[in-house]
This record gives sequence, C-alpha cells and structure tokens, in this order.
Amino acid sequence: MTDYDLIIIGAGIHGAAVARAASYDGYTVCVLEQYPQAALATSCHSSKLIHGGLRYLESFQFSLVRDCLQERKILLNTAPHLVKLVPFYIPVYKHNTRPGWLIFIGLCLYRLLGGGEFRKLPESEWNQLDGLNKNDLQSVYQYYDGQTNDQELTRALLDDAILQGTVFKANNKVSGIKIQNNSIIVQTENTNDISSKLLINASGPWVNDVLQKTSPATSALEIDLVQGTHIIIPRTIRQGIYYIEAGDKRVIFVTPWKQYCLIGTTETPFNESPENCKPLKQEIDYLLSSWNQNFNDELCRNDILEAFSGLRVLPASSKNAFNRSRDTILHNKDNIVSIYGGKLTAHRATADSVMKIIHKKLPGHSHIDTSALSF
Repeated sequence: MTDYDLIIIGAGIHGAAVARAASYDGYTVCVLEQYPQAALATSCHSSKLIHGGLRYLESFQFSLVRDCLQERKILLNTAPHLVKLVPFYIPVYKHNTRPGWLIFIGLCLYRLLGGGEFRKLPESEWNQLDGLNKNDLQSVYQYYDGQTNDQELTRALLDDAILQGTVFKANNKVSGIKIQNNSIIVQTENTNDISSKLLINASGPWVNDVLQKTSPATSALEIDLVQGTHIIIPRTIRQGIYYIEAGDKRVIFVTPWKQYCLIGTTETPFNESPENCKPLKQEIDYLLSSWNQNFNDELCRNDILEAFSGLRVLPASSKNAFNRSRDTILHNKDNIVSIYGGKLTAHRATADSVMKIIHKKLPGHSHIDTSALSF
C-alpha cells in the first residue's frame, strides 16, 4: 500500500489548487480523478470569468467581492497567459429593474473594492456595440474584469503540482473510504488501495456522495445543487462581454468565446445524480430569449452549436439561488476536509485556507506563498 500525506479526491479547480499548494509546501500528494482527464466536469462548465462578481453587491456580499477582486489581481500577475482583462458592457434599458443610477452606485462601490475604473459610454459609441438593441436604451456603462479558459487554467495548476511531485491518477473513481486509527485508506475501482494521513474532498457536486462512502460514517453538510447552463452560438462578439438583464430580472453574460459567442448562465434546482446534469429545453429557451431581447440578430434553437451544464454547490436554503451566499465552506471532520462550493476566481485563496488546516494537522512543513508563484 502506498502512503501519502494527502489524498485529494477531484481534479477540478480546487483539487488542482490544493495539490499545487501542498506539493510546494513539501507534502506528498496523490490526486484521484474519476474521469480520464482533469477539469471535465464543473471546472470546464463555468462562465469562464475571473471577476469580483458585481452582482453579489446586490446581496451585500462585500467581503466576497473584495476577496475575489484581490484574487483577480494575483492571477493577472501570475498567469497573464491564461487570465486577461476585457471590457464589460452593461446596457440599461427603460424596462430594466436596475436603473442607471443604481448601476453607477454599484460600479463606484466595485471600484472602491478593487474593481478599477469605469465609464458611461457616450451615445456616439453605441453603434460599435455588436448589434446591441438600441430601442429604449438609456445608457451603457463600461468596466473591466477578467476572462479565462477554465479548463486550461485548472490543468495548468495541476501540471505545476505534478512538476512538484504530485501523483495524478485519472480514471479512478472512489469506491470506499476507511477511517482507521491515524490513517485513511481509499479504495478505487482501478488501482490498489492507497492510504494517507489526511483526505481532501474536492469533488464538487459529488462532495456528499464521497462522504457517504466513509466507514465508519462521517458527517456531511446539507446542500442544494443548482444547475447552470450555457449555450454557444455562431455569432462573433468583438467589443467585449455584455452583462444583460434577462426576462426574470436575473443577469447573464454574453461573452466572446473562441470564434463564437457564449451565453449563460441559468440557475435551476437539481435533484439528480451529478453525472446526469444536462441542459434543459426551458434553460435553452431562456438564454435564447435573453439574447433576442437585447440584440438585433434574432436566434432560434437550430442556431445553437453547443450547450453544456455545470452544477453549483450551495448551502441548503429556501432562498432564491440568485441571492444566496457564494462563500466557500470547509468542513473538517475525521481527518477529512471537504470543500463545499467555491468560486473559480477564488481557487487560490480556498487552497490557502485548506493549507492552514493541513499545517495544523500535519506540522513541520514550511509554507510557500502561492500568490507570488507564476505558472
């Protein structure tokens, strides 16, 4: 049986980030992934943004926005080949629930929290905005945020971890976890049992499924899974990313993606096994309708090139998903640290919080500040 300091379940953005931080700190690490490659589930199905989350100001999540903007700054410095600042445009229509003055106040606060400068576009520049519908358009605001390729970012982190000594085992779905004395024995479907001193459960929407495989049983948190769907359409967006209000008053992004356009996302309650996550007809219609309301080029279902869905992990609540906290929760029990939720932008900070727990449980290793490490 092979022994490691840490076994990490899940090679998504958080599993990769923890593996990188732990390997730099000198721990022996093994990452187990159920799929053939890293970042084939939630971590390739995001909106591809590295941002503070302007909309989170509506639910008063100021610390989350500030922290994410700080992480955005770090990533722009350490991974400039993967994270770029791009212009965002917020069109304000007569029928929108968020008037121009409210958008202005929000952007002022965003700037104070580290979001950078913004401006109100003069009407003379509206014709440059990728066919944006100008009927009842009252104002357009421009600010800057980050864009990335989420899959490439995740794999770059994992590759750096492997260079530092992390062992990566793909096609290894966990079948059982034994908590035995001071060690944890992990059974998988394709390899011999392996053991570690600590287990990091970074399995995203499978977080509680993994915990159900422990023996003896360990505790888990109550969660809701919320599906987010995106569509890709054969249109070219040249000016930047559009932050538009949908028919139900939520906001969605219209984003240039490779040579096409990415539109998303939705927030649909999900009650099945995570591997059954797939775009729903009503979600696709919702995104098409949002495009058609805001742009002059009307689309139909036959225009869609691709649709994909990912799952958010949120604390169980009766609140609308749009207004719920997006803070990451670390659940530490029986030498298993489970990561609940988390944002693509804040992966490094989440890993740093996990490392603080690891250092307390497995002292004797120096800490390397990953905020200064390029990759």
